[in-house]
Amino acid sequence: MSAISVESGAANTAAFGGLIDAVGGIGAIVLAIIGLTGFDPEGMAAIATIVVGAAFLIQAGAILSEYAHIVLQAVTGSPSSEDLSDGLAAMLLVGVGGIVLGVLALLGIQSAVLTAVAVIAYGGALVLSSSSVRALYVLRGQRAQLVARSGHELLAGQMVSGSAGVQLLTGLGAVVLGILAVAGHNPHVLSLAALLLLGVTVLLTGSALSSLVVSFMRTTPSSESMRVRG
Repeated sequence: MSAISVESGAANTAAFGGLIDAVGGIGAIVLAIIGLTGFDPEGMAAIATIVVGAAFLIQAGAILSEYAHIVLQAVTGSPSSEDLSDGLAAMLLVGVGGIVLGVLALLGIQSAVLTAVAVIAYGGALVLSSSSVRALYVLRGQRAQLVARSGHELLAGQMVSGSAGVQLLTGLGAVVLGILAVAGHNPHVLSLAALLLLGVTVLLTGSALSSLVVSFMRTTPSSESMRVRG
């Protein structure tokens, strides 16, 4: 009973983290759009940079919570676990660094340059972690050992695969826009455009993470009950 309680708690933590991550993505989108309309672009870019950095930390924490629980359940040796840990490390480090750069930009210290540098770092982290949620999906599937996939799980798998591709493309696009911004080509506009793309990606990834965890929360208990009956 306690093991089931621990599993439910870990799954709830990951699902809630994905939901908060999606909310952070919406916040970044709103801030970027406001900045692109011409209302305090420097301030909006700085705040959006902080929000995206916090969203990276929340997403990495949610994935780490679920991954740690899977490892405790003795699901090891997967080739995707190394990719997952590399992506998490990148997201954690870049998330912290992005928040610091956003705060400094908000204080008026080279805001255009620091925001652009944060955008480049975010893009690089997205490229490195593009397969992190997909790797978690594979590990989760190995643990559940489900022969018949439910409709919820199939939908979650499609969302995870789609979010991985979007992360990769957005990461590359953010790096390009950030480099152009550092070079001085309309830095605030390019940084805000990149932050808008990053916000959309964070929203999609957070939604995919929540859907992934919820789908296994619905399917795993039935398999566990069948195992107990057997």
